[in-house]
Amino acid sequence: MIFLSRILICLVFALLSPLVLAHNPPLKFDPQRNALNDVMTAQNLAKTTGKHVLVDVGGEWCPWCRMLDQFIASQPQIMTFIDSHYVWVKVNYSADNKNTAVLSRWPKVRGFPYLLVLDGDGKLLHSQGVQGLETEAENEADENYDPNRVMTFLRRYASAEKVPAQRH
Repeated sequence: MIFLSRILICLVFALLSPLVLAHNPPLKFDPQRNALNDVMTAQNLAKTTGKHVLVDVGGEWCPWCRMLDQFIASQPQIMTFIDSHYVWVKVNYSADNKNTAVLSRWPKVRGFPYLLVLDGDGKLLHSQGVQGLETEAENEADENYDPNRVMTFLRRYASAEKVPAQRH
């Protein structure tokens, strides 16, 4: 029985490995990437793995977008949660490439970074800017993302059973 379990685990790993390896999200917003293809790849991987897609819309020109990336990279518990529950995909929005082919599918982006949560079929579950994920600081220079608020957001939309009504 143990032998069969090990074979089954190896078979599942072998079948899922190409999907995981095929999704290699960019570390930065890249106007040269095919955002529509990236989102479709993320959806397929999400559907196969039972995760949701976290679409991060922004650009390298955006200081808050870079700050969000740095924040997530500095928070191992948040990065682990994202990896466990989401397929994270970046969609560039810049003068070089506004990615209208993919962004026109969803509510208008109202600031950057902008986050959208999709299910594996591409259904929009939630969309929002990051205003509610920041710390409350009196001095704007001291503002940053709040780990508790970010985790609350991520937990709220991590599972299909608990997704509230869509917000625009």
